[in-house]
Parts: sequence; C-alpha cells; structure tokens
Amino acid sequence: QGQLAESGGGSVQAGGSLRLSCAASGYTYSCMGWFRQTPGKEREGVARIDADRVTTYADSVKGRFTISKDNAKNNLYLQMDSLKPEDTDMYYCEAAPRACWWVGFERNRYNYWGQGTQVTVSS
Repeated sequence: QGQLAESGGGSVQAGGSLRLSCAASGYTYSCMGWFRQTPGKEREGVARIDADRVTTYADSVKGRFTISKDNAKNNLYLQMDSLKPEDTDMYYCEAAPRACWWVGFERNRYNYWGQGTQVTVSS
C-alpha cells in the first residue's frame, strides 16, 4: 500500500519562498506530482515529474516553482519561490504507477495522495 506524507507548509509574505517535501513509501512510482486545492474548488495540478525527471508545470507557476525528487530516499520536493497570495492553498503530493505522459494532471489517474500541507501567502 502506497503512503505519502507532506511537510514544509507554512505562512510567508508575498515574494518569499517555501520548500515542500513528500515522503513516499510502499512503491516506486512512475509519476509523482503536486496538486493544490482551495475549499469548494477542484484540486488542480501544479507540477509533475516522471521517472526520467522530465517535469511539467501549470502555467500559473512556471518560472517560480521547481519540482524535484530524490530516488534514493523516495522523496518528492516542491521549491516555491516568488510566492503570491493566490498561491495560498492546501498542497497535496500525489503518485501514480503509470507514466506522466498518460497520467497528466488527471486526478482520477493518481492512485495515492497524502493529507496535504497548508501554504498561506500574505500580501
């Protein structure tokens, strides 16, 4: 059974940085990604990375966020720079057993996710 656990969220002023971490266990996942969600809205994909470390970003975070992973530790990271108030959300780590080219940002294709970590950016 796959398990994911996020950490690293917090409160920061606009323009600041945060680094989220996700500790993954159970499987070696082909595609891992970060999603975010505001209560009452659909969860949206932020960034994903495949087994070959090919990355894809949502337009809203390109140039500001960087996704990476440590295969030895089976950990996933999201470096968030130049944060904006609109980045305020609950962030989730998600993982899928199939390649990112197929999974995309389709949430129903991600089999595992964590409990989330809150990111709050004040103006």
